[in-house]
Amino acid sequence: MAIMKLVFLVLFFHHANAQTLSTNFHRYSCPNLEGIVSRTTSKFISTTPSLAPALLRLHFHDCFVRGCDGSVLLNSTAGNTAEKASFPNLSLRGFQVVEAAKAAVEKQCPWMVSCADILALVARDAVFQIKGPFWPVPLGRRDGIVSRANEALANLPPPNFNITQLITSFGAKGLSVKDLVVLSGGHTIGVSFCSSFATRIYNFTGRNDADPSMDPAYVAELRRMCPPSDATTTVAMDPGSAQDFDVDYYSMVRQRRGLFQTDAALLDHSATNSYVQQHSTPLGSKSFFDDFAASMVKMGRIGVLTGRAGQIRKICSVVN
Repeated sequence: MAIMKLVFLVLFFHHANAQTLSTNFHRYSCPNLEGIVSRTTSKFISTTPSLAPALLRLHFHDCFVRGCDGSVLLNSTAGNTAEKASFPNLSLRGFQVVEAAKAAVEKQCPWMVSCADILALVARDAVFQIKGPFWPVPLGRRDGIVSRANEALANLPPPNFNITQLITSFGAKGLSVKDLVVLSGGHTIGVSFCSSFATRIYNFTGRNDADPSMDPAYVAELRRMCPPSDATTTVAMDPGSAQDFDVDYYSMVRQRRGLFQTDAALLDHSATNSYVQQHSTPLGSKSFFDDFAASMVKMGRIGVLTGRAGQIRKICSVVN
């Protein structure tokens, strides 16, 4: 009986460990992992800083569909339309950075590190390299082998969600109201196509009107930059500091200059509104950086595959 209990305990702890991410997961299997990924990411960000918000968005879009399993990286096949071909993902960029980091890792640690882990590291490094926050990335994810376009549509919150829908969407992924307002702060970097908010400035209620919650002067600015039906022009989500990771985004939201309805919606809930007000000055930068780091670690754990689930893909765009 004692031997059986011992065997049970060994198996139990092995299973528990297999389900747990750890910053030390690749300490022995790939000790230079983080340096390899950081150097590779830096080569891209140093010449094209706009890839930083793109890579952050790529990580977000991966985690919100099937969890952080690298499924957003998979290409469509003859019998399947993958997530990256779904409408919300058509503007995703940065795949080449993940592939380059994966190739560099494979040279030193073949078949050891998942694409999901590499994407999580690349997103962190890209943000840090444009002077954003740094956070420890727990590792040990496995790659998924399923990627479906319709699941992206069903799981990614669109830019016209109201605050109730946003809270529900984030809550379904185990993220709190605070995580919602903190992660929305990622809009401090990057750009958006005019088509993503065109209805808000041209035909909000179907009567050729603009969203009344938006600053009229800002509406006029956006209309000058975005003619009706414009599908190619991009505008900064945080005008004036779109390449700087800072708290200016919250200032814009407070001034009713959030680009999306999801930005404006942060003023419609007591907790999110309070955060916006408190962090809309430079004095809020330190706590925002700390909060963003914590929320990114939390987001990076959504629905992860561990142990023997999934696989370690050799090439991130195809299953083995």
